[in-house]
Amino acid sequence: MEQLTIHECHRRLTAKEISAVELTNAVWAQKEKTEPQIHAYLSDSYETALAAAEAVDADIARGEPISPLAGVPGAIKDNMCMAGQPVTAASRMLEHFVAPYDATVIAKLKASGLVSLGKLNMDEFAMGSSTENSAFGPTRNPWHTDHVPGGSSGGSAAAVAAGSALWTLGSDTGGSIRQPAAYCGVVGLKPTYGRVSRYGLLAFSSSLDQIGPLTRDVRDCALVMNAISGHDPKDSTSIPGEVPDYTRALVADVKGLKIGVPEEFFGAGISAPVKDAVQAALRFYEEQGATLVPVSLPRAKYAIAAYYIIAPAEASSNLARYDGVSYGMRAAADNLIAMYKKTRSEGFGAEVKRRIMLGTYVLSAGYYDAYYLKALKVRTLIKEDFTRAFAQVDVMITPTVPDTAFRFGEKIDNPLAMYMEDVCTVPVNLAGIPAISIPCGIAAGLPVGMQIIGPNLSEETLLRAAYTFETAHPEYTRMPSQEAMG
Repeated sequence: MEQLTIHECHRRLTAKEISAVELTNAVWAQKEKTEPQIHAYLSDSYETALAAAEAVDADIARGEPISPLAGVPGAIKDNMCMAGQPVTAASRMLEHFVAPYDATVIAKLKASGLVSLGKLNMDEFAMGSSTENSAFGPTRNPWHTDHVPGGSSGGSAAAVAAGSALWTLGSDTGGSIRQPAAYCGVVGLKPTYGRVSRYGLLAFSSSLDQIGPLTRDVRDCALVMNAISGHDPKDSTSIPGEVPDYTRALVADVKGLKIGVPEEFFGAGISAPVKDAVQAALRFYEEQGATLVPVSLPRAKYAIAAYYIIAPAEASSNLARYDGVSYGMRAAADNLIAMYKKTRSEGFGAEVKRRIMLGTYVLSAGYYDAYYLKALKVRTLIKEDFTRAFAQVDVMITPTVPDTAFRFGEKIDNPLAMYMEDVCTVPVNLAGIPAISIPCGIAAGLPVGMQIIGPNLSEETLLRAAYTFETAHPEYTRMPSQEAMG
């Protein structure tokens, strides 16, 4: 059962071929089997999950209709609040903190019959590209446990790939859904900024963060998006208006679709196996009746530099709340200032400290105009590049990441090399537009990810393009072998 998709589970549940309790126990057993090697989870909620599954079974027994997600076991990245459950952001700072309320996405999922098996590992406060920055140990890639699963939603991607959750939620600030989705061979969607409420998400960079799904296939992605999308008055950046039924977009037809191919994403730094796989996918689309259009995003090369000024600046502001006073860790000290220093020194890891210091520096007197203000202007220019390109095309296709998953320890001591892992994904966050990563190949036993990018609120077009490719290439949606997971 751990290999089923959401839509397959829903069909079997409603046909009474399986029960939600049986399904929950089967996926839990897979979790217990794979966790010693993969370490995707930070906390468990088996009893809560079982009670939720029993409630779904009772609804089915009474003949009541259930939502597509009802009774299907998933799991949540550990930076989203779920009342009564730990929310640590993989940091010692919040090691013993229990969420007092539900994030909006959790409230929506509970209304859809949520069965959550627990909270998932991540880079501390979502700052990282490998899940090596978790204070509670790294998550491993189910395809090859010597390799990273990506980050910061590494636990979310690894759990889906390993079958220890049938779907998960992640968050994406500079690629943190799409990059681990690519490394672990699953589907990951970063929605349009504001399409999914951020209320109850522990903030990293408020103008960039967005919650989204990681799933086994594209249909599952659409189903989770249906459940979590929509306007929320508790989030001032939330987009008003009705949300479409994303499953209606799942048509294997791209005839007449104009696909932009940005030259900047296929040059130096992109490995040959990744480039070859994505170019083969582009040829497939052309054979299916789509038109390939060369486009240019000339300012995209400045995206990493701008991002690593804007995101740390916002992190510096957002993480100032973790001071040992209101909640979270408090270190013993003789006076208030010493307590602040000791709490933050002991509570935050090295990467979080690095980004807080960078952010504080670029916001400080004398440097604000030279760095932060200039980065905001560059962000505007990058958005203008996308706007011009989308005047010519419906979507753009690029590699999700420059290469397949790298080995543990390869880049952890080289922050710049680690930051460059997000070179294909960061421009999308700066522009606030949606993008999806889907598996498009295998290179040396590891998955290759393809990124499909669209203009604001074009999730339906992205899902149609992704579904068309996936339908013709079912071999890329398979799970890694049990042997690979140890």
